[in-house]
Amino acid sequence: MADLTGFLGAAYPWVKAAHVTFVIFWIAGLLLVPRFYVYHHETAPGSAEDRAWVERERRARNIILTPAMIAVWVLGLMLAFHIGAFSQGWFHAKLALVIALSAYQGWLGVYGKRLAAGTRSSDSKALRIMNEVPGIATAIIVVLVIVRPF
Repeated sequence: MADLTGFLGAAYPWVKAAHVTFVIFWIAGLLLVPRFYVYHHETAPGSAEDRAWVERERRARNIILTPAMIAVWVLGLMLAFHIGAFSQGWFHAKLALVIALSAYQGWLGVYGKRLAAGTRSSDSKALRIMNEVPGIATAIIVVLVIVRPF
């Protein structure tokens, strides 16, 4: 049953549905872009294939990642205020993970610019490991939101 007592009133389930939808888009982008970097890393700087990866990555960051992250933050903060989550331990842990994922996205943007400039500062194995970060964080966030262990 929706909590209609907060400031969102009857809009609460709609805001929650939109938040979950944009979380899916955001996490999909956070999984996609590092995988792009793994493949891009193997191309010759300045080649046609390199330039194609630069464009794909730029589009994914600008069309998927950034708008989805903004929507997640705006809708999520609305929901948090609605249910009074700022006083709850599970929410503090979730918020810390969302901040970490936002920082991770910032790192993706910086690394993408380095790749576009021809710099290959990480090895393919490190990129593959970094690709696991959003999935692990998402699993923990889901447990925090659904189970609310503290």
